[in-house]
Amino acid sequence: MIAAIAGLLLCQLLGEVLVRALALPLPGPVAGMGLMFAFLSLRGRRLGEEPGKVPNQIGTVADVLLKNLSLLFIPAATGIVQYFDLLRQFGWIIAASIAVSTTAALIVTVMVFRLTAVAGAKRFARSAAQDSPAQENEAP
Repeated sequence: MIAAIAGLLLCQLLGEVLVRALALPLPGPVAGMGLMFAFLSLRGRRLGEEPGKVPNQIGTVADVLLKNLSLLFIPAATGIVQYFDLLRQFGWIIAASIAVSTTAALIVTVMVFRLTAVAGAKRFARSAAQDSPAQENEAP
């Protein structure tokens, strides 16, 4: 179990180093997760294991972390309690801005979907018309 935790932390460390060395615009743990995925994919192929099979030790550590995931949100809750006076003063502004921005994001998403759906339907109709030969009415 210690080796599995060390492996997870090593992947996170390598991700941090990679992100900082290459100035990548993503968090180091995300890059580390990608490295872990690549390692597990290559390991399974090299050892001839079943694809998608996670080693038992890593699976056990991941299960323990997921079962206790709620503990990782305690710092955020502490921050909310610490700044409760600011939330009391500006909470309605924050709530309104969240509601407006969420609504705007949903509207833009729907508009983009509709535009791409119409463009896709037109493209499909064009390609279907080109693929099917024109049938001529032949008189017997």
